[in-house]
Amino acid sequence: MKLSIKTPLGFIAASVILLTTPCLIAGSKKTMENPDLTKGDAIPQGATQDWLLGATGARGWMYSDHGVTTGARQISIMQVDKGSPSDGVLAVGDVILGVGGKPFSYDPRTEMGKALTAAEAVSGNLSLLRWRAGKQEEVSLKLTELGAYSATAPFDCPKSALILERGCEALAKRIASPNYREGTIPRSLNALALLASGNPKYLPLVKKEAEWAADFKADGMASWYYGYVMMLLSEYTMATGDESVMPGLRRMALEAANGQSMVGSWGHKFAAPNGRLVGYGMMNAPGVPLTISLVLAREAGVKDPEVSKAIELSARLLRFYAGKGSIPYGDHYPWIQTHDDNGKNGMAGVLFNLLGEKAVAEYFSRMSLACHGAERDGGHTGNYWNVMWAMPAVSLSGPNATGAWMHEFGSWYFDLARQWDGTFVHQGPPNMSRAGYKNWDTTGYYLLAYAMPLKKIHLTGKSLSVVPQLDAETARSIVMDGRGWSNKDRNTAYDALSGDELFERLASWSPVVRKRAAMAIGRRKEAPVNALVEMLKSPKLEARYGACQALIILKNAASPAVPALVEALDDQDLWLRVKAAEALSVIGEKAMPALPKLLEMVSREPTENDPRGMEQRYLCASVFDQMLKKSIDGVDLDMLRKAVAAGLQNQDGRARGKIRGIYDQLTYDQIKPLLPAIHEAIITPAPSGIMFSSQIREAGVQLFAKHKIREGLPLAIDVMEIDKWGKAGRIPKCLQALEDYGVAAKPMLPRLRELEKEMLAHREANAKQLKPNIERLQKLIKNLENSSATVELRSIN
Repeated sequence: MKLSIKTPLGFIAASVILLTTPCLIAGSKKTMENPDLTKGDAIPQGATQDWLLGATGARGWMYSDHGVTTGARQISIMQVDKGSPSDGVLAVGDVILGVGGKPFSYDPRTEMGKALTAAEAVSGNLSLLRWRAGKQEEVSLKLTELGAYSATAPFDCPKSALILERGCEALAKRIASPNYREGTIPRSLNALALLASGNPKYLPLVKKEAEWAADFKADGMASWYYGYVMMLLSEYTMATGDESVMPGLRRMALEAANGQSMVGSWGHKFAAPNGRLVGYGMMNAPGVPLTISLVLAREAGVKDPEVSKAIELSARLLRFYAGKGSIPYGDHYPWIQTHDDNGKNGMAGVLFNLLGEKAVAEYFSRMSLACHGAERDGGHTGNYWNVMWAMPAVSLSGPNATGAWMHEFGSWYFDLARQWDGTFVHQGPPNMSRAGYKNWDTTGYYLLAYAMPLKKIHLTGKSLSVVPQLDAETARSIVMDGRGWSNKDRNTAYDALSGDELFERLASWSPVVRKRAAMAIGRRKEAPVNALVEMLKSPKLEARYGACQALIILKNAASPAVPALVEALDDQDLWLRVKAAEALSVIGEKAMPALPKLLEMVSREPTENDPRGMEQRYLCASVFDQMLKKSIDGVDLDMLRKAVAAGLQNQDGRARGKIRGIYDQLTYDQIKPLLPAIHEAIITPAPSGIMFSSQIREAGVQLFAKHKIREGLPLAIDVMEIDKWGKAGRIPKCLQALEDYGVAAKPMLPRLRELEKEMLAHREANAKQLKPNIERLQKLIKNLENSSATVELRSIN
């Protein structure tokens, strides 16, 4: 994969945010005002998020809104540690109004962090503007002088080395304490940090932790825990040569490999014996670290073929996203809103570097480098993983990359999270309430970032990077590609660009930059369709991607591009074909001549280069959920049926679900040839996209009921699956199908009575979602028992 780095977005749009700006209260639709604490305003009820203020030993609350603290201008002191630098200078109830003799002007959290970094660089003196009981004055705290971060921090950086040394000493004391209690993942990371320090005096503690890890077992959430526990065991074995923990490592590696789904994924838990995930399906946040741990376990000596097979299946699944976006939540569309999504790009960078896949590791490392600020500060349920996996991936691109990222974000953010004893806390994203991993220790993963230069374990660089090392200018340009966006203000920066600048960004290496530029073009009064058509002819693949992305945003205004888009459907690149199809699907009537070509593409069998049928997956959305959503008038029915039959075999439950809208548009005679394929799609759920896999099954059951097809009767009961996730949606639809059968459902009475017993015994029998369905089932049973009529049924044969 060839990456071309263009001139980046080199500014962040400024915005004036008044103290009265309202904000949504977490978990509600109510808004809260930004209080002026110096005028007697109270911190709004429900606003519980506060922040460690670095090595000061104090914690402070500040206003946040839509994931940023840029609207705040005050920090309310909520806690002061006894004996800390703040003790005797700050007190609960004080309000900090500025640093360095100046009031806060753009973001007190960032400004405080940068002030901490500056103070530690020189004398340790931190000047604060303190408001107390109506009086404002400048006060000073004395911090430990650590020196300045180097231009390549943490590489060749005395401050980083000192932070690592002090942090490991404090962490070792904590681990050695008989009262040491830590969750599985932070505990594993803490031990890994001591191992990564390379200091032999910590080895007895690490050995003790490895022995704990070797005996670790979990039933629930095993996918999450095993990944990090196995990382510790693998790294310990390779670093020390102590193979006493190998039985435990091999046991967990085989459990994980055998608990993988048939498509190569994991969920909260391991897959069921049938190879399908339970719950709502695939989750990459535990799945990628679990794959990393399997690679490390194999390196440490677990050579069982099941492990290698699991690694390849997972890598095949994840490799697809390179060049297209961020690794998403599950088996979803590539994420292109931000340059990382819960740290999964960082995880993928580390994984593919361990596998020696240069182009893929390079892409994910650069995506990680471009992720900072508001992008890095967020994440699903918190930013724990987003912060943890940043440095391991950024460092793959070399010291200039880490230095540029630290200068932009990491230095002040890391310093703000470091306590006065050298350990670290989890700060969490800027929400009104503290949630998501809020009590988790982060000392281990911050120290792993500072341990990168030592290269003592594979997670900190012992496996040499296969990624090209960036020069300083290129590293800075990639960092700037991540500027100009926050969840509060997504548009201002790009809207300020000229047309030429936007077109330059449409050709960016970054799919996120391309998306933002495309959206800005869509907000302009004039649609530059002719220029975009010319861009589709570019020899640069990223430029052609960008042109398609902009045409998608323009929708029906992009109709003059239809011939060029149809031509792009024959391109050798799978993703360009997918993006061209997506653009055609939203143009409307003028793109309908492309439909026969698209139906033919959907009908194709998966290939060696696309074994999971990803092209077919996304084309199902374009064809069935867009172009044919409202009408199939004029469509060749043979071509349509062939495409439907093929799409119903796709691995992805969501892709199959897109087809269900076709069912009601076909008469019985028209759909009859498809009934065996529809029947099979009901019986055999999709192996992936579990969250959406019921959609096509429910639609099939309802279709069979509509046409009174005998084979649908038992399936209407089977599909309910009252003990599985999503039952609240499935049960009423299946009951409706049984009701639609009328008296024809009478042969199902024995099974319906058994179902009634199971539902009455269900742990949620009295819950509002299940209780009405039980009553509905009982009514159905009674009606069938009292009926003597007959109904003639059809068969799929």
